[in-house]
Amino acid sequence: MQPWLESLLALLALPQYGLSTLFVAAFVSATLLPMGSEPALFGLLKLNPELFWSALFVATAGNTLGGMVDWWMGYEAHHVVDKYRKSKHHMKALDFLERLGPKACLLAWLPIVGDPLCAVAGWLRLPFWPCTCYMLVGKFLRYLVMTTALLWMFPH
Repeated sequence: MQPWLESLLALLALPQYGLSTLFVAAFVSATLLPMGSEPALFGLLKLNPELFWSALFVATAGNTLGGMVDWWMGYEAHHVVDKYRKSKHHMKALDFLERLGPKACLLAWLPIVGDPLCAVAGWLRLPFWPCTCYMLVGKFLRYLVMTTALLWMFPH
């Protein structure tokens, strides 16, 4: 590996930078950008196992704040004409989300559909704080389960 890359990775793994780097990775991965934060969390914990709970909470906070940004984008997008408004799939999805209400945000942790789900919750004007609470619970449980499983599968 290139020496500059090794020094950069070592710097980012330091606890004082590692947690902030993890926060940014978790935040960005919760937006509609295709990126995952689990590798950053796993890598930080492999280098600093004593940061397990701190890293879990930081990743959850960053990911939840990213979901809140998605909600607000969806809320504001309500003013924009949606070209798919009359499609059959669109109507089914909206009906499903309206029936579930804020509880649908528990599914915000799902790959591919989770982040847009937060935006649609905002577009539907589902209550912000209940949606945020459900996002927080779902995202925390995902990080807890995935990180524990990865650390168990790859102990060394």
